[in-house]
Amino acid sequence: MVYRIAVAGLGKIANDQHLPCIAKNKNFKLVAGVSRHARIDSVPCFESLAGLRASKIAVDAVALCTPPAVRLALAREVLDAGWHLLIEKPPTPTVGELISMEAYARKKKRVLYATWHSRYNASVDEAKKRLKGKRVSHLRVTWKEDVNRWHPGQEWIWQPGGFGVFDPGINALSIVTKILPEPIFVESATIEVPSNSATPIGADIRFKRGDGEQADLSAVFDWRQRGEQIWEMEIATRDGLKLELKKGGSVLLVNGKTVREAPLEEYEMIYAKFARLLKAKKSDVDPSPLQLVSDCFMLGKPVVVDAFRWSV
Repeated sequence: MVYRIAVAGLGKIANDQHLPCIAKNKNFKLVAGVSRHARIDSVPCFESLAGLRASKIAVDAVALCTPPAVRLALAREVLDAGWHLLIEKPPTPTVGELISMEAYARKKKRVLYATWHSRYNASVDEAKKRLKGKRVSHLRVTWKEDVNRWHPGQEWIWQPGGFGVFDPGINALSIVTKILPEPIFVESATIEVPSNSATPIGADIRFKRGDGEQADLSAVFDWRQRGEQIWEMEIATRDGLKLELKKGGSVLLVNGKTVREAPLEEYEMIYAKFARLLKAKKSDVDPSPLQLVSDCFMLGKPVVVDAFRWSV
């Protein structure tokens, strides 16, 4: 079956990833775009979901790529129209909104797919397999990138609900929550907030195990990185296993030796899975990465740092 899909929110991530991957996937046909400002030349575009619905264009599903702060109401519009829903990460600004969205999709008997694109890599899957049944004693996540390279002119990320550096940081946490054999919890955090922003530009986080056993578990996120972008983590277990994931989770080293280097096809894999979920009429919603971010804000100590001048 070919699913007719519309994309709502035609910003950078939609144009860089969603639209090209929809075009490559034989299970989907792009039928419309929704945006107040942008357009797609090949299909009809509307300024609102209400406009799309009024057009009577046949739609099976919507990919929601707007900023997270406005998604709950938009998701309800999609589900009220009888359409299935895929949402870009981070799914919502709060865990409560995600729980509400999932419950509403269940009520409407529609598929809801909350995507975590960094999880979709063969190296991440291999890391999860090798860590199964192990006791993790060490975790160090280093996620440093240049905000001006990846979010040029996107002022929403600096506003409440925009996540700041946790927008990329949640990618790392989505990998962590997938591959670790047991959950970890936020113990403390220092969150650096520019004097002209509502959201963080840096964060230093300490985690803990749930059983009280001592372990060295930490993460550092920074949006001021210049030059090489760093997306990596190292994990060690009680029995001497050492894993390293590099380049956003695409390269896996085991005890210092590269065992897998997979191409980055995250969004291709997302749409392949969405087709499977639609066929099975099953939703996929995991709040655990969002919960860790929420806990960082709850337990973190905010520190005001110098104003940051971002590209516009």
